[in-house]
Amino acid sequence: MNNNLVYGIKDKPQFSKLIVLAIQQLLAIMAATIAVPAIVGNGMSASAALFGAGVGTLVYQLFTKFRSPVFLGSSFAFIGSMTAAFAGAVSLSLGYLGLIIGAVCAGLVYVIIALVVKLVGVGWINKLMPAAVIGPTVAIIGLSLAGAAIKDVFSYGPQDGNGSFIMTTNIWVSFICAIVTLFVVVLCSTYGKKMTKLIPFIIGILAGYAVALIFTAIGYAAGNDALKVIDFAPFKALVANGVNVDTFVALPQFSFLAAIKGAKDFNLGYLATVAVAYVPVAFVVFAEHIADHKNLSSIIGSDLLEEPGLHRTLLGDGVGSIAGAIFGGCPNTTYGESVGCIAITRNASVATITTTAILAILIAFVSPFVAFLDSIPGCVMGGVCITLYGFIAVSGLKMIQKVDLEDNANFFTVSVILIAGIGGMAMAIGKVTITSIACALILGIIVNIVLTKFKKNQD
Repeated sequence: MNNNLVYGIKDKPQFSKLIVLAIQQLLAIMAATIAVPAIVGNGMSASAALFGAGVGTLVYQLFTKFRSPVFLGSSFAFIGSMTAAFAGAVSLSLGYLGLIIGAVCAGLVYVIIALVVKLVGVGWINKLMPAAVIGPTVAIIGLSLAGAAIKDVFSYGPQDGNGSFIMTTNIWVSFICAIVTLFVVVLCSTYGKKMTKLIPFIIGILAGYAVALIFTAIGYAAGNDALKVIDFAPFKALVANGVNVDTFVALPQFSFLAAIKGAKDFNLGYLATVAVAYVPVAFVVFAEHIADHKNLSSIIGSDLLEEPGLHRTLLGDGVGSIAGAIFGGCPNTTYGESVGCIAITRNASVATITTTAILAILIAFVSPFVAFLDSIPGCVMGGVCITLYGFIAVSGLKMIQKVDLEDNANFFTVSVILIAGIGGMAMAIGKVTITSIACALILGIIVNIVLTKFKKNQD
């Protein structure tokens, strides 16, 4: 176990601290979790996705025996698959049924791989993906998100149809909000005492939100739209039809409720369409699953592939993904934002993750809180994401430090992965898109195998 951790895996902070730490984790994963349904559209519910993420995380924790401190959120890798499920459906309800069927197909891939791992062990994984492969792969997971973080830094307000924030004409306003958030997070994390050091993201977001409120107030007073950083539309929607029960508590629009109506339109041809869209992506996400757990293992000082075991993390991820889709439509995956939050705060308490999952489930019903989360400006989250994504990238670079780069086999393996990943080597095969991270990882594995094989032959 890593002695630098404030809270280890089995540690349980006192209740008051636990709630605050869980809210921080929730804020760290929130933007990405609710962004996926916004991007896919077709009436998908952000609160339902949040509920599904909470349920999926609890399922993951059950399968991993509460020994792996990571949150599962909506997977971006399956956005193309989800879009294909709606595109191939004759009705919207069938599209929702397709989301669930697709998640089941992808989850079964994980189950099958988990059974193989259980039978043959994880030795082949370590040989196939040594530090020279995993290190740069983890690094590009963070680096590949750099553009998204910076885009958010210079944005705020309403989102467009693709889930992107509309750019402002006054970039200095959004930049100031982002920088205030960034520096508050960094200063609290580096020099904070006691609780301050443990909740830098909450303090940073509140500070950035406060600055955004000041700019927004000035914007309304001066009639200057460029200064209106915060979009109050989520709050206005709460009272659009007057103040009623839904203003305070509302039932999320669960996917399975719409999917039931689509059963009458189901046929085997549609099943094949959905399976082809989801199954190949599951193999791609499997590679990212390995990288995330290797990274988390290095942070907490305990190999999660050995204990609780890769077969358990795969089962938890696969079944948790199915559970998430049943409620929110989105397949789940382990979140780099969650890993980054753990790395920065040094809080690896599984109790925190479990509480976060429970809060995600409960908050999905609380309309004002969901509205508040929706109103957090993109520039504020951009300031937070610079630290989160940067920490993921640096974690990968730290793994590379342990690699003998004087050995050309290692040197070129690392080089190929970094360039392919940062360069954005994504490939489309039919309706399936292999992400740049997956392409870089696959290419790196091949290069490593070939060079290692030749080296052994020469010896």
